[in-house]
Amino acid sequence: MSLVSAGRGWSARLTPNLRGALWMLGSAVLFTGMTTLIKYLGPGYPAALQTFYRQLAGVIILLPLVARDWRGALRTTRPGILIFRSSAGVLAMILAFYAYQELPLADANALSFTRTLWLVPLAALVLREPTGPVRIGAALVGFVGVLIMLRPSSDGSHWLGWPQMAALISAALFALTITGMKVMTRDHSPFTLLVYAAGLGLVFSIPPALFVWRWPTWPDLGLLALMGVIGTLTQGCYIKGMEAGEAAVMAPIDYTRLVFAVAAGFFLFHERPSPAVLAGAAIVVASTLYISVREHRLSERAVIEDQPG
Repeated sequence: MSLVSAGRGWSARLTPNLRGALWMLGSAVLFTGMTTLIKYLGPGYPAALQTFYRQLAGVIILLPLVARDWRGALRTTRPGILIFRSSAGVLAMILAFYAYQELPLADANALSFTRTLWLVPLAALVLREPTGPVRIGAALVGFVGVLIMLRPSSDGSHWLGWPQMAALISAALFALTITGMKVMTRDHSPFTLLVYAAGLGLVFSIPPALFVWRWPTWPDLGLLALMGVIGTLTQGCYIKGMEAGEAAVMAPIDYTRLVFAVAAGFFLFHERPSPAVLAGAAIVVASTLYISVREHRLSERAVIEDQPG
């Protein structure tokens, strides 16, 4: 028996949720590796330049897949939304990279979770989804957690500075791209959206990168390429996890990246998250988990009610 067939047999014996959980854990570990490289390379390579290399690596990885059916991969009826979504995604990535460079990894990760909170008003305004008092209340509780994280400490290190603002704006922009994806999936495949996000994202990342351009050394080029590859693999693991398991079960596992971020920050960068950050992060995680699980249950109930008989 070959190692490949043995691996497939082992995977088949796992429940769908367990397979999904392993993919999600892999995504969390890879995401921590990517953000660690972002922070490590930060002093020599600004966020805009790192974003360019991240997008370039994604395009190179996708090219062989696009070559199989490039007409199908590029077929679209709404180029305007794709352009807007990609430009917002690039800006969100630049701001997120800047936040990971400037903030402790735990702080930046915790603030990135607010994208679920931003989805609440966006779903009401853009998708015209009904937003009840429970959903609004959970989002408001989550933002209270953000205020706790941002409260000034004795040395003033935790307040709404540029890195914190960048993290929050990035989360809002990522929420906007997710909202756009929900609109586009009605008549576009996920692969087509991924191809456009990578291709257009590379194009949009070039101008800001040129303003801070520097030629990397060969070792740094290897690390920048590795960062881009890890970023693409992170997305792949996340998608596989959500496909394999139930969304309500998979969502909590994504928050393990906060644990990995605390560990990486402590052991690699000697960072110690403050009690306020940990308390605020716990509130944000709890509120976003509640929103995610509740929305999943409501969607399941709607599917059951729509079934005949």
